[in-house]
Amino acid sequence: MRRKIVTGLTALGLSCITLFATGGSASSHGQTTAPVSRQQLCYQHTVRNCGQIQWEPWSVEGQKGFPTRGPADGHLCSGGIGRFGELDNMRGGAWPATSLRSGQSYDFVWRLDTPHATSKFHYYITRDGWDPTAPLTRAALEPAPFLTVQYGGRMPTRSTIHPGTIPAGKSGRHLILAVWDVYDTANAFYACSDVQLG
Repeated sequence: MRRKIVTGLTALGLSCITLFATGGSASSHGQTTAPVSRQQLCYQHTVRNCGQIQWEPWSVEGQKGFPTRGPADGHLCSGGIGRFGELDNMRGGAWPATSLRSGQSYDFVWRLDTPHATSKFHYYITRDGWDPTAPLTRAALEPAPFLTVQYGGRMPTRSTIHPGTIPAGKSGRHLILAVWDVYDTANAFYACSDVQLG
């Protein structure tokens, strides 16, 4: 009887080790910190009632190929991951927003907990007249990225900075969608940042 209990506990222990080795934050990667992303705001507890994303803001990983592929409309900020759906909740346009000026130079910053060989980073902004209370769709974004940084398989640093320019001629509340395409997998990381353009 004692031998059966020990064997059972050993098997249970191995199962737990396997579970922790293959799931959870072992797949963590990165998020934008400037302009501050929704997942970073949740992680810092600046925004409450965020669900699971507050514990793993670096894990918003979905299919790459945006805008032709990738997460479905309405699920862009969560990367299409159901447990991070709070990121897609527009909260009536009440997410805290970074104050910026259209046309200004700006350093876009990613914090990469686990850097990967990278194809590119690309940044999109909402069109004039978009509805900040409606779920984010491709139609709400300008069709072309305003900034693309090609890596060609190179490895970015843990603190990755992309100098760019905020698109000119825009004002009011907008949203920036940043996408990080991994080079050697089918995935990308997504981050939404709310901005107020003066």
